Formats: sequence, structure tokens, C-alpha cells
Amino acid sequence: MAIKAGSSDFLSNLGRVYGMYTGGFLAFVILIAVLEQMGVPNRILGYLFVFFTISVYAIIGIMSRTAQVSEYYVAGRSVPAFYNGMATGADWMSAASFVGMAGTLFLLGYDGLAWVLGWTGGFVLVSILIGPYLRKFGAYTVPDFLAFRYGGNVARGLGVLVLVACSFTYVTAQIYGTGIIASRFLGMPFELAVFAGLVGILVCSMLGGMRAVTWTQVAQYIVLIIAYLTPIIILSTKNYGIPIPELTYGQAIADITAREQQMIASGLATVANLKPHISPFINYTPLNFFAIILCMMVGTASLPHILMRYFTTPSVRAARQSVAWSLLFIFLLYFSAPAYAAFSKLEVYTNVIGRDLTAIRPWIFNWGELGLVKICGQNAASIDAIVAACKAIADHPGVVRLQDFIINTDVIVLSTPEIAGLPYVISGLVAAGGLAAALSTADGLLLAIANALSHDVYYKMIDPNAPTVRRLMVARVLLLIVAVVAAATAATKPGDILAMVGWAFSLAMAGNFPALVMGVWWKRATSTGAVCGIIAGFGLCLFYLVTTRYFPGAGVKYFGMTSLLNPITGAPLVDLAKAMALPNAMETWPTVAHPLVNKVGWFGLTNIACGMLGAPLGFAVIYVVSLLGKEPSKEMQAYVDDIRKPRGRTVLEEKTT
Repeated sequence: MAIKAGSSDFLSNLGRVYGMYTGGFLAFVILIAVLEQMGVPNRILGYLFVFFTISVYAIIGIMSRTAQVSEYYVAGRSVPAFYNGMATGADWMSAASFVGMAGTLFLLGYDGLAWVLGWTGGFVLVSILIGPYLRKFGAYTVPDFLAFRYGGNVARGLGVLVLVACSFTYVTAQIYGTGIIASRFLGMPFELAVFAGLVGILVCSMLGGMRAVTWTQVAQYIVLIIAYLTPIIILSTKNYGIPIPELTYGQAIADITAREQQMIASGLATVANLKPHISPFINYTPLNFFAIILCMMVGTASLPHILMRYFTTPSVRAARQSVAWSLLFIFLLYFSAPAYAAFSKLEVYTNVIGRDLTAIRPWIFNWGELGLVKICGQNAASIDAIVAACKAIADHPGVVRLQDFIINTDVIVLSTPEIAGLPYVISGLVAAGGLAAALSTADGLLLAIANALSHDVYYKMIDPNAPTVRRLMVARVLLLIVAVVAAATAATKPGDILAMVGWAFSLAMAGNFPALVMGVWWKRATSTGAVCGIIAGFGLCLFYLVTTRYFPGAGVKYFGMTSLLNPITGAPLVDLAKAMALPNAMETWPTVAHPLVNKVGWFGLTNIACGMLGAPLGFAVIYVVSLLGKEPSKEMQAYVDDIRKPRGRTVLEEKTT
């Protein structure tokens, strides 16, 4: 990239710049493949993949450094719709989408589609209800809009609180994902790997803010989509002769069903060990299935780091267009996730189940050392450990049975190339894609938190006269502090990726959505109503989440099982379903370790969908309290009318610079 990122020449040559980047990346992958054939150790190839991609992102971040407020916060509002859609796709397709989605579909089958449907449909709500209107308003952050629309710093402060709560939960999941990848492919302890991944995150965002993050995310999207599609295209071609996995995974599911019958007949599985891949409501009740869909949809339209992306476009029209491009780029991965899950399960059933214990492939030990693959109840760290564990089981046949094998869902995507026996270059490519997905979302989330704290708290509430240099310095220092705290939290392994992401969506749904929608679409909404609505909705959602997650007590339902739960980790301590000979005990599906903390309480609602309680309460409180108070000024009502007009001046006209 000889052209400085952010310049007019750079913007006019984006196609050429990223075309060269894509060609260079593909050439690098070919080089790694050649080195593999020459006998270069896999560990060295893993280091090359990780360090090369992070170095490229760092170079883009350094080239995009800026000392201008509008460039740092909103990329100068100059990002074309096509590339903003691509950056949004990378910002959106986090470790949960890249690493966790196919694993969840692997485990849940049909029920896992709740996440895909919810996340995809959320961008329709962004386009219709919120995104273009926030761009027309002209703010730097979501709390900026809340402060102007509802007046004063109370609404702004609550907006910052919600933003930090949901974004911090989300970014912890991303850093957790980078830790898994770095620990596996760099051969370092997980607790150290999360901080190694943090370095890659910080070099992309600290110097250039939103401008650096935008152009880095475009590059990261190219890497992640190539990495995600390549292995399943290879497997589709290898198994069925058609390089379009979306067309062949139906046959893969049919082969899975046939293989399951073979395993039952040969004693490698029992009926209780198998769950139909295409049958609905096996893992979720209908209530929770549709609740998750709604929470993921509404949460998408409420997440600050996604809404911030539409502040960067040149116009309201470009904001709408970028939503459409976002849907296309996200569709490419989400449409392929079910195929990835199907091919992964077929490879596990074919290449793992039924294999002699002494002939297990080395990839299992790599993940087993991290505690992510277990055989016969023990970490699959070595052949000796596996054989000893299985010999302790009476009448064990000496081969891997379905009931013996447990794999963490966050490993499914990353390990599929190894399970299928593909060249290591494909495994490294997938790792680079997962790292790109985690880094891109972590960059956006950390920037959202740091911007809110520096702009909305420091500049707007503490020191309104702060010069530009000090404001940017505060933003960078806060970004560093938040990043280190998030990494330290991720190192404790607080939950699986998808669970943490689900919590973030519900918190954003309960705290942001009612106030944002009512602020745009109901002129009668008042400051007092909004403040009370945010407190009530967000407070109820947070209370339900914390109590069901950390203080469930005995007799809490866990995936249809009644368990006594560890109050710290939430893991089952005593399987009461087994003790009382009830059906649907956890051991009926041991093949995947999925610590998706799906505790349920009131009305049988999973805590992942706690937004279903908070958001309706927030709307109701805003409506009632607003009607009881004095209506907003005529000037404010005129502003609201102006925000909803697709043309005309930006409401704030960059007053916050």
C-alpha cells in the first residue's frame, strides 16, 4: 500500500489496493503450501500465518494514524457504502460467527438456526428503524444521540453504562477466541495467549481509531471469508464432486443419518447418544427458540459498535446502501455455516468414531492438551492418557465410541481441516480467518467503549474545553486500559463464546432499543421517560441474567435437565435427572462439550434471551412516564421530524468537533 490510508487518492483507488492485497494474501497461502511440501514443521507454518496476517493489519493501522477528531471517531464520514458494508461484515462476524456458529449447529442442528436467523434479520431492523436516522443526526456515538434527544447528561451516562456493559461482555468473548487460536497455533498457555492476541487488536486501533479500524476490517473480511469457505469447498468437491457446499450438504446430512445407523448396529453409539440433526425443538423449547431469534435480531439493531459503522458513511443514502452490502457479505458466511456443521459432523463420524485408541491422529492431542477434546472423560493429551482412561471403563472395546468422545464447540471449525486430513496449510488458513474475525470485532468493540468514555464521559461531562490532542490521548489510554481488563477477564474462561455474545445482545436490546426507537419514531418521548425506561429495562435484564447465571440454586433446568449447579461456574455438579431416572439427562449427548449457559427461570426463559423481559418493560415505562410528563419542546419535535427525512442537512453539522 503505497498510498496513505484515508487520503483522497487512497479512496479513489480502493479497488486496486484491496485487489493487490487479496492477490498478495493468496500468494502467501500458496507459499505456505510449498513450504509444507518441503517439510517445514507445522509449528513454524502456524507462526508464519499468525504473524504475517497480524503484521499486515498493524501496517494498515499505522498508515491510518490520525490526529483529527472526526477521522478518529467516524473515519471522516468518507467510507464508501460498499467498503463500509465489508467492514461491517467483518465487525459483525466475530469469533461467535466464525468459530462458534458451525459448532453450535453441529450440536444443536435445526435449533441452532435460531442464531443464524436472528443475526441476519437484525440488519433489516437496522436499515428500517435506526441506522440511517442516526447517520442523519450526525453523532459520534450512540450516547451522543441519547443526550441530544433526551437532554442532559443523565441519558448520556446511562447510554454509556449500557454500551460498556454489552460491549465489554462481547469483547471478552472475542479475546477469548483469539486466546484459543493463539494457544493452539503458537503453542503457548491460554492465559498468555489472550494477551498475545491483544497485541494484534491494539496495533490496529490505537493510533488511527475508526479510520484505521475501518480499513483493517476490510482486509480482515477478505481473509476470514476465504478461510471459511476454502475447507468446505474442498470437502464438497472431494466427497460429492461439486465445489458448492451449500448445494451438497443435504447429501452430507443423509450420509450422517446412514452412518449413525451403522454406528448403532456396530455398538459405536446408542440411540440415546444421537440427536436428529434436522428435528426442531430438541434442545430449545419453542418459546426459547423464537425468543433467541428475536433477541438476536433486536440486539443487532442495538449494538453500539454496529451502529457506529453507519456514522462513517458520506450520507444517509450511503448508510442505507451499506446495510444492504453488509447483509450480502454476512450472508456468504451464514449461508455456509450449516454446510460447515454438516461436513464437520460427517468427518467426525467417519474419521474419529470407530478408530482404534492406539491409532488416534495427533490433532486430537493438540486440542486435548488445552482441555478442549476429551476421550473417556479425560483430556486427550496423549495416547497413554486416553488408553488408561478407557481401560478404566468396564467392557470398553478399545475403539473411540460416540459416548467416549467430547469436543468443545468452539473447536469444531478450527479442527475440521485436521479431522478431514487436509493439508496443514488449510488449518493455518482457517486459524488466520478465525483470528481475523475475532480481531475485527474486538477492534470495533474496544473503540466503541473507549470513544464513549473519552467523548461522552471525559469531553462532554468532565472537561468540555479539552483540546483535541488531549481528547485523543485520553481515548487511546482508555482503549488500552479496557483492552487489558477484558483480556484479564477472558483469561479466566468465564463462559463459551456464543453464550457471552448472546448475553451482550440481550443487554443491548433491553438497554438501548426502546430509547433509540422511541427517540426516532415518537416525538412525545420525554427525557424522564427515557431515563426511567433504560433503568427499568436494562436493570431487569441484568438482574435476570446475573441471578440465573451465578445464583441459580438447586433445581434449575439446564437443557431440559434438572441439576445442582456450581454457583461460580454454572456447571452441573449433580445430575439430578440421572439420579431420579428422569429422561433427557445430559449424558444423552456427550459428543460435544457445549457450555452454553442456558439457565432458565421465569416462564422457562433462557437467560440468553433476558432481553425479552427487559425490552418490553423499557417500552412500557417510556410510554407511560412520557405521557404523565410535559411533552418535549416544539424545537425538539421539529428535530425529530428532521431526523426522519432522508434528505437535507445533518442535524448536528459536526458541532461536536
